Amino acid sequence: MGRMLKPMLPTLAFETPRGDGWHYEVKYDGFRALLTWDHEIEMTSRNGKALLPLFPEIADFLLANKEKFVPYLPLTFDAELVSLENPFKANFGALQIRGRMRSKDRIKMESARNPCRLMVFDLLKIKGKSLAGDRYQDRRDQLTTLFNELGLPQSPSPQHPSLLQLVGSEKNLDSLWEKVVIYDGEGIIAKQATSRWEEGKRTETWIKTKNWKYVPCFVTAYEKSNGYFYISVTKGQELQQIGLVIFGFKPEEKNALHQIIKQNKSGEDHQFIYVEPAICLEVKYLEIYEDQLREPHFHQFRFDLTPAACTYDKFVLQQKNLPPDIEITHPDKPLWEDPPIQKIDYIHYLREISPYMLPFLKDRHLTVIRFPHGMFGEAFYQKNVPDYAPEFVQTSTWEGIEYIICNNMKTLLWLGNQIAVEFHIPFETIKSKGPEEIVFDLDPPSREYFHLAIKAAIDIKEVLDELKLISFVKTSGNKGLQIYVPLPSNKYSYEDTRFFTAFIANYLVSKDPDSFTIERLKKNRGNRLYVDYIQHAEGKTIVSPYSARGKSHAGVATPLFWDEVTEDLKIEDFQLGAIIERVKRLGCPFRNYFAAKAEQDFEPVLDVLKKKKS
Repeated sequence: MGRMLKPMLPTLAFETPRGDGWHYEVKYDGFRALLTWDHEIEMTSRNGKALLPLFPEIADFLLANKEKFVPYLPLTFDAELVSLENPFKANFGALQIRGRMRSKDRIKMESARNPCRLMVFDLLKIKGKSLAGDRYQDRRDQLTTLFNELGLPQSPSPQHPSLLQLVGSEKNLDSLWEKVVIYDGEGIIAKQATSRWEEGKRTETWIKTKNWKYVPCFVTAYEKSNGYFYISVTKGQELQQIGLVIFGFKPEEKNALHQIIKQNKSGEDHQFIYVEPAICLEVKYLEIYEDQLREPHFHQFRFDLTPAACTYDKFVLQQKNLPPDIEITHPDKPLWEDPPIQKIDYIHYLREISPYMLPFLKDRHLTVIRFPHGMFGEAFYQKNVPDYAPEFVQTSTWEGIEYIICNNMKTLLWLGNQIAVEFHIPFETIKSKGPEEIVFDLDPPSREYFHLAIKAAIDIKEVLDELKLISFVKTSGNKGLQIYVPLPSNKYSYEDTRFFTAFIANYLVSKDPDSFTIERLKKNRGNRLYVDYIQHAEGKTIVSPYSARGKSHAGVATPLFWDEVTEDLKIEDFQLGAIIERVKRLGCPFRNYFAAKAEQDFEPVLDVLKKKKS
């Protein structure tokens, strides 16, 4: 094993440098990692610790693709090891938990269920030749070419199965910064096009700027031994401590604050000087981790504020920066009563779930159901784009209707502010001829009969497995379940898929006519589950994965793992407040949905059904 490389480090600044000579990369919040592949694969942290025993999925992925890599070895990548939450943000907390695991079995289980990724931003060695002395621009060009030749993704995506992903290098700072803000990323690193890679050096040719959040707060104590100021906000009648701050002060500011606290102290012991809430400051920080601010820095004194104005609610509201052209009106408007959900909670939900939801909305004519008064008033369907929609909202006309196409987070948040609660999408995209998937909608007569949906889903899964078809399942968010069979794009017609949906529906009814029916008229169904296969047709829609539902319990159409579909499954468990936590804990069950389209072998099944028909 060779000598340990020490990484080159960026300098923190509060302004991003601009100009022709700079390129911009997203800064991910993870563990800095140098990956070397010579005879062995090694991945080491900033301080030389071996990372592969804790993150074996990276080595497994590389070895699975060994044939592709061999011509380029020995290789060295400079990268960030992350738990990728969306294309611009990594979840540092999730990575920390993985980094602390010691049980091999637990590590193996987690790495399969929620693999971490290596975000590669620099190439230091290829075919044994060192590139460290080359210009940044030249190293990046070689890195992009290499990713192309290896068939690895050119841009970050939590949906893509590849565990090695390329961090983009952009020239347009403003558009990249806007995305980092919308997606709540950590920040940006500016790199000089002519810079060399200098080992172990903290350099001015790489400048990092962070996506700070700001909180108005007040000082409650000063710690004598280390000079920390303790800061709090008001929560109801209580004080809520949110962290401690020591950085960011000019010497005279720190001195003045110390003096004010000494002169106005309400008490003192060997460790602290205490002060009643009075002195307000604005503190900037990166995010909240385990209930405390990460990387807090003093920003400015706020003599215009009183402690009563520094509230916990305001703090929660400002935890996510929004781009200047997205305005959230009436953030505290109640939308659901039980559980109590306000508009701002709903907007935060859309923002957090967007990386998992947007791929399903992409390029599809969107129908939304809007609830301008929450669940407390009338709702209406909206197909046509309203004339006050902002510039960034894309549209597409079909059959005389100008539909919204929700292809980016800004459009999603704008729709959220319009209180669009339900998102319904067709089975085809604006680019496809024929369906992109087959969906079975299993709709029991009422919630008491949810067990019939479970039974139908298990029966259908058995058949799909026999036919070697890849399938996914989600709740409808209301009272049923929906089964998806992804198809390769532009290959099949609705006529083709009708053979299959009719076959499955008839199979279910013949297997258990007392439980299932294909009867169109509600009054003739009794308490049987209606297997709706007519609904799978051109222009018809289904509720999107992760869409909320306008029902009293704030249900969400939630993707499930097949092993969750048992008699114990309860529809009530999948409501708005629980979904983000669920996805962070378990990952998204539809993670490999789009990859499955290419692998789906539907042809032989269709051939057999067509022969039967004729």
